[in-house]
Amino acid sequence: MKGSQCILLLFSCQFLYTLALECEVIPGNLKQIDAGLGLVGGVNNDNEVFLFLGNGFTRINALLKHFTVGPAGQFGVSPANIAFKFQSGSFRQIQGGFKQMDAGSEIVVGVNPIDDVFCISKDTNSNGPSANAPWTQLTGRLKYYSCGPYSCWGVNFTENVFLRKNVTGSSSCGGSAFSEIVNGTLSMVEVATDGSVYGVDSQGSLLQRLSVSPSNPAGTGWQRVIACPFGHKHVTFDLGRLWVICSDGSIRRCT
Repeated sequence: MKGSQCILLLFSCQFLYTLALECEVIPGNLKQIDAGLGLVGGVNNDNEVFLFLGNGFTRINALLKHFTVGPAGQFGVSPANIAFKFQSGSFRQIQGGFKQMDAGSEIVVGVNPIDDVFCISKDTNSNGPSANAPWTQLTGRLKYYSCGPYSCWGVNFTENVFLRKNVTGSSSCGGSAFSEIVNGTLSMVEVATDGSVYGVDSQGSLLQRLSVSPSNPAGTGWQRVIACPFGHKHVTFDLGRLWVICSDGSIRRCT
């Protein structure tokens, strides 16, 4: 009897923090997606750029390998690691060579091909940024970096997860020093405009950080989320909706 109880207990604990979502399939195929302030954009394997307009994704005239939208604006990175900002109806080249950027807060951040991390303050971004705007380099190396209203999260090449606190828009895009979130590994992480944190690990599992708040930006633990039947590739969250790229490139919108 005790043995049976232990087996049942282990089974229930394994799925205690697993949440299955109600999702709808959105036509299209993408490798990366980002959402913020009601905008949703992404790129496919051919580096074609799409915006979600009406009931589906519409291609726009640009070739980017990574695209981000949010309070800081709309930014993209070309296959040659050239940085662009959408201004006055078109993408215009700005200073910096990045493989990934994020505009999910009032600041802009980017990671270059050798995993150096940079940011631009709200005030600098509001004035351009121009072709020679100064980027602030942060200590540490990350392969993916994303910021929200009060903190930034990143992952390094060994997929350890890091948190940077006390990030503000106009005065300190750098915030305080990185602190490692030791219980978990991720291949990518995204912070939403409301502070929500989601990530995908190298096995294709989708995870949400629980109890994240301004008073506790680190949260309390990870909850496994299931949106795709055969694994997840990329994720973003905005206005109560979770947008997920499945392992096969298909797109799901979940509530």
